[in-house]
Amino acid sequence: MLSPEQLRYAETHEWSVLEDDIATIGISDFAVEQLTDLVFIELPEVGQQVTRSAPFGEIESVKAVSDLYSPVDGEILEINQALVDDLSLLSSDPYGNGWLVKIRIASGTSLDHLLDFKAYQEQIAQEDH
Repeated sequence: MLSPEQLRYAETHEWSVLEDDIATIGISDFAVEQLTDLVFIELPEVGQQVTRSAPFGEIESVKAVSDLYSPVDGEILEINQALVDDLSLLSSDPYGNGWLVKIRIASGTSLDHLLDFKAYQEQIAQEDH
């Protein structure tokens, strides 16, 4: 399991970790807590091209529907079907079994534009007020 300190974060609460040219994407524990009572998730098709900062899916709770944004440019390699079948994985293990998608990143792409853990903690502290 990944620790939150090892990840990079988008301002829209998606986390990313890069291994070779594959980025694993999820949403933070903070985002899961804010959404509460998740009822549905829509993830992209394998092979779909995604663009940094553009929506690639939706997550629905009893109180709102929220877009999921890609932190990188690339191609969807895999979706977490277990998560589609059991949304409780997001609450129980957002940084492990609750991952959303795996993306083969476009050449020249990095995670340098994303927040590190400390900067992300500062952002959510401001949002919580």
